[in-house]
Amino acid sequence: MSSSLQVMRILWQRSQTSYVALKFVSLQPVTCHLRYFSKDFNLSADSLKSFANHLKERSSNVLVMAGAGLSTPSGIPDFRSPGTGLYYNLKQYNLPYPEAIFDLVYFEKDPRPFLTLAKELYPGGKYQPNLGHHFVHLLHKKGKLLRMYTQNIDGLERLSGIPEEKLVEAHGGFSTSSCIRCSKKHDPYKTREAILQGKTVYCDRSFCKGLVKPDIVFFGEALPDRFWLHEMDTSLADFLIVIGTSLEVYPFSSVADAVQFNIPRLLLNRTAVGSFGNRDNDAILSDDIIESVKNLAIALGWMNELEELVRHYEQNK
Repeated sequence: MSSSLQVMRILWQRSQTSYVALKFVSLQPVTCHLRYFSKDFNLSADSLKSFANHLKERSSNVLVMAGAGLSTPSGIPDFRSPGTGLYYNLKQYNLPYPEAIFDLVYFEKDPRPFLTLAKELYPGGKYQPNLGHHFVHLLHKKGKLLRMYTQNIDGLERLSGIPEEKLVEAHGGFSTSSCIRCSKKHDPYKTREAILQGKTVYCDRSFCKGLVKPDIVFFGEALPDRFWLHEMDTSLADFLIVIGTSLEVYPFSSVADAVQFNIPRLLLNRTAVGSFGNRDNDAILSDDIIESVKNLAIALGWMNELEELVRHYEQNK
């Protein structure tokens, strides 16, 4: 066995089926931890390299799903976490519970908490895409990205250069805005300008005057129509990458299970989530997101191109 690659095999029983965990503990030049969940993993070899080769050589319709873990390395704050400036700014409003910030009834009563959050998160501000976003953009540039489904509302996917037709913002975003009463679409740039100035935006229809907000999906609101593209995309996908999500929120979580049973599913997350581990072609990179992306890019032989994409973004933002 190569000194640069040490493999530890751990066997355990789960639901009367044996699973094998492979940990790569010294993959040069970046340390990597990869686990396969199947004793019958049917790609060409037991390695990240072979998994990457499958993506590189045999996959042309890669489906990507992403959650908050993708945005965390960009510094996106969690409004529920004490100690953050955003948490402190929201505390003054005495929210009955943290998620009330996304409650339409509460928003009509007091829009200030959500507008405070929106002001913090508006794309083009202090938060920028990280290596994970740029990796997905690179998948697109190589003609491999079928679609990216994201739970994030921060717009960093768009900022990285992923085109709108390749992106599904399952929980909405800032690129459009609407009246919550009559549903009239409003100029998103004017909405942004007003919110950044700390102003509440009202519908310009004289008979309405309802509150206007960016089209972030609140509790009780329907998901964007584009989300249902997954019914087509899951039948076309030949590779699934899931990044930084707990897969606990339905119906977003259902997309990971709807892909064809025989395609590889790669999870970039600290722990296994959802149904990962139940299929023969499941794998997990369990380092932090950035390290996992680096490892995958190195295995693909794409690291130089990824770094060049980051440099180009930094020079032109």
